[in-house]
Amino acid sequence: MAVRADPRSIRLVVDGVSTHEGAGFEARRPFPTRALDHVDPFLLLDEMGPTESLPGEARGAPDHPHRGIETITYLLEGELEHRDSRGNAGTLRAGDVQWMTAGDGVVHAELPSAAFQRSGGRMHGFQLWVNLPRDAKRVRPRYQEFAAAELPVVRTSDGGARVRVIAGEALGVIAPTRAHTPLLVLHVSLAPGGRLVLPVQSDWNALAWVFDGRARLGPGRLPSTAGRLAVFDSDGGVVVLEADAEEGPGELLLLAGEPIGEPIARYGPFVMNEEAEIAEAIEDYRAGRMGEIRPEILGTHGLR
Repeated sequence: MAVRADPRSIRLVVDGVSTHEGAGFEARRPFPTRALDHVDPFLLLDEMGPTESLPGEARGAPDHPHRGIETITYLLEGELEHRDSRGNAGTLRAGDVQWMTAGDGVVHAELPSAAFQRSGGRMHGFQLWVNLPRDAKRVRPRYQEFAAAELPVVRTSDGGARVRVIAGEALGVIAPTRAHTPLLVLHVSLAPGGRLVLPVQSDWNALAWVFDGRARLGPGRLPSTAGRLAVFDSDGGVVVLEADAEEGPGELLLLAGEPIGEPIARYGPFVMNEEAEIAEAIEDYRAGRMGEIRPEILGTHGLR
């Protein structure tokens, strides 16, 4: 498919809201909020922290269920332990990614590691929820975990932009992660004066979350600061991200994905197509059919 060369304009800009999740960890959330419910196929984006914790004070997300979605956790700083009712467990450190396909249903927990609890420190990362299409909402759960060194990093020819490819393909490199929905998830670092022009299919939704510094987005070089999300229009074939030479560097998450275009029924951690399916998910969880986390699984990890 030929990609149009004209840049996409900005359709919508929203500010993230402060919230607390799990056992009380702080997060900035651009969606879902009153201003923006979701951007198909993306259902939720939380920036966890950055927070500084004293020894014994760090908080995470204790045991909780999911069905009908994929969750992606990308850690910038700190150390998190994952464990779930399918027998998977692993530890995330700076630059690592875990990708959980909840599918038919899974119970998992993401908590600061024992070592991090002892020492305290800075925790910073992201959690992204991606919808599953109707025919994949009840697939067998799957867990993927990738160390920072396994995720490709590429720079533009002038060195002004550095891109870590978490999902999909960008600048000639492909991420090792596997998704049910065609996606692009990138961590973009822009040096002062840096510019990234990236082809994105015009029928995909695309959005950029600035989480540090400043950036200028789209053909109009719309200024954006940390804590602000820009949703691109579908009027072009490339996304343009820049950092003004006088304004300093910028750090962004760039997300793009093929819309699923199906009805959405959601209740907390369950996202299905119909309300009756939500009721079934709640009943299955209460009846224990999504399993439970067993202490003896700690120490195992990998792709299941």
